[in-house]
Amino acid sequence: MAWLHVMEIMDFEGKTAVVTGGARGIGRGIALELAQRGSNVLIADTDEEAARDVVAEIKAGGTQSSFCETDVTQQWSTDDMVEVALEEFGQLDVLVNNAGVGGAIGFTKRKTPTVEDWQATFDVNVFGIVNATQSVESYMVERGYGKIVNIASIAGRGGRPGFATYAASKAAAVNVSQAWAFKLAPHGINVNTVCPGLIWTPLWEKIAEWRRSTDQQNAGLTPRQVFQRTVAEMVPLGREQTTEDVGKAVAFLASDRARSITGQALNVDGGIRQN
Repeated sequence: MAWLHVMEIMDFEGKTAVVTGGARGIGRGIALELAQRGSNVLIADTDEEAARDVVAEIKAGGTQSSFCETDVTQQWSTDDMVEVALEEFGQLDVLVNNAGVGGAIGFTKRKTPTVEDWQATFDVNVFGIVNATQSVESYMVERGYGKIVNIASIAGRGGRPGFATYAASKAAAVNVSQAWAFKLAPHGINVNTVCPGLIWTPLWEKIAEWRRSTDQQNAGLTPRQVFQRTVAEMVPLGREQTTEDVGKAVAFLASDRARSITGQALNVDGGIRQN
C-alpha cells in the first residue's frame, strides 16, 4: 500500500499552481501543501519580501517556485500573472484565488464600515476572483483541463451582524464560484470553493483588533485572546483550524481525485456550519 500513499502525496508532480495572496497566512499554507505534493508554485502577491521567503522555502523542499507581483484588483495584472506562469513553467493547471482583505486601510479602527471599506473588500475578495479567473479561463478552455479553487469563508455562509462587508464579499465569492463552475464544466474545468473557519492569520489578527475596539466584552483582551475566546464559543471540535487544514482541502479539490466535484463549497471549520 506504500506506493498508493506516494501516488497520493505526489499527485501534483509536473503540474503548476498559481496562488494569489500566497505570501502569508492561508495562502502560504496552500502554496506549501501543493509544493509538498510535487507542484511548481507561482506566488502572486503584492508583498514581495514575504513572497520570496515562501519561494525560498518551496525551493528548499525540492520543487520549483517563483514570485509575480500581482494586484488582483487589476485585470492587466492578473493577465501578466498568467503569462509569467506559462513562461516560467510551461503550463498552468491550478488557480487558487486566495487573496483577501477585511476592509480598507485602518478598518480595524472604525466601528461602522465606510464606503471605502465596502469597495476595498469587494475589489479584492470578489473582483480579484473575477479578474484572475477571466485571465486564465481561455487558456484552460483551449486545453480542456483546469482546476480553480476559490477561498471564501464560513462568514459568507450566513449573515451576521457586524463585519458585514467581509461576510457579504465571501458570500459573493461562493456564488461567483458556482456560476463559473456551470460555465466551465463542459470544458473539463472544475471550480470549487473552500470556506475556512477560525484560523490565526494576519487578517484574523486585524479582525480581533476590530472586535476588541467595538465590543466591550473584548476590550481587556489581547487580539490572540479574542481569537481563542471566539474558538471556544463557536467551534464544536474545540480547536482552531490551521492553514495546513485548508491546504489539504484545496489540494484534494485541485487534484484529479476530485474530478467529479464542481460547484461545491467545502467548510473547513471544525463543525461551526452544518450546511
